Amino acid sequence: MPRLSEVIAALDELWPAERAESWDAVGTVVGDPDQEVTRVLFAVDPVQEIVDEAVELDADLLVTHHPLYLRGTTTVAASTFKGRVVHTLIKNDIALHVAHTNADTADPGVSDALAGALDLRVVRPLVPDPTDPEGRRGLGRVCELDHPLTVRELAERAAARLPATAQGVRVAGDPDAPVRTVAVSGGSGDSLFDHVRAAGVDAFLTADLRHHPVSEARAHSPLALLDAAHWATEWPWCELAAAQLDEVSDRHGWGLRVHVSKTVTDPWTAHAASVTTRPGSASRVPDPSDTSGAPN
Repeated sequence: MPRLSEVIAALDELWPAERAESWDAVGTVVGDPDQEVTRVLFAVDPVQEIVDEAVELDADLLVTHHPLYLRGTTTVAASTFKGRVVHTLIKNDIALHVAHTNADTADPGVSDALAGALDLRVVRPLVPDPTDPEGRRGLGRVCELDHPLTVRELAERAAARLPATAQGVRVAGDPDAPVRTVAVSGGSGDSLFDHVRAAGVDAFLTADLRHHPVSEARAHSPLALLDAAHWATEWPWCELAAAQLDEVSDRHGWGLRVHVSKTVTDPWTAHAASVTTRPGSASRVPDPSDTSGAPN
């Protein structure tokens, strides 16, 4: 069985820490470099529910996309929820490793996985990494559809292909407008509107879109915007990353057992759809939508 240090070295080759943003907190958070690793769990969030799943699975290593301590801390006391995560990991000999913005810009990376989930053909990065002479790394992806869809049909595809969440997929723009080219960016993407407009695409699918940036973006151009849940746009990367580690394990003869968590850690738990009425009038609220979880 490989030691943790060997597995981490392989992960660092896939997602080098030096390619993370300067504000980010990536790399190994907890773990003994000399401990053996036989089972690995991938997940988006390093929250207690996921750590408990790793314990139940008897995993030796948990790899998450989101950092545990992004802004630093002065305590890991178990009385804090993040401190409890650390205590649970250490007590159960489970290492924690984070690949965040270094996985966002990787080739393949988070947005490649998102495009793959939607059957989009990746053409190029949305924001190319200037240090990549081949022009394949970078933030977001510019994609093409095999055949045109309407905005409504693209949103329906996203809602069907991405893990189910309370939010689903919101749309800003004409639902019947044709879409041939799409920009995608896993996670929060409303800081990328200038790049999306420059790419000349018909639609942009991302997460965490806010009122004012969307209103301004719509005023600038007819670009259609599709807003999915943050967690849902990044979960496909877990499957991609697990497959990458599986390939490394096979190449080295490690025999790792690699798993992907299907636990929904999106913080939103229910959604009540509005009924079309005039502002201020009484309306009936339908039952919350089904949020059964990630695909099997």
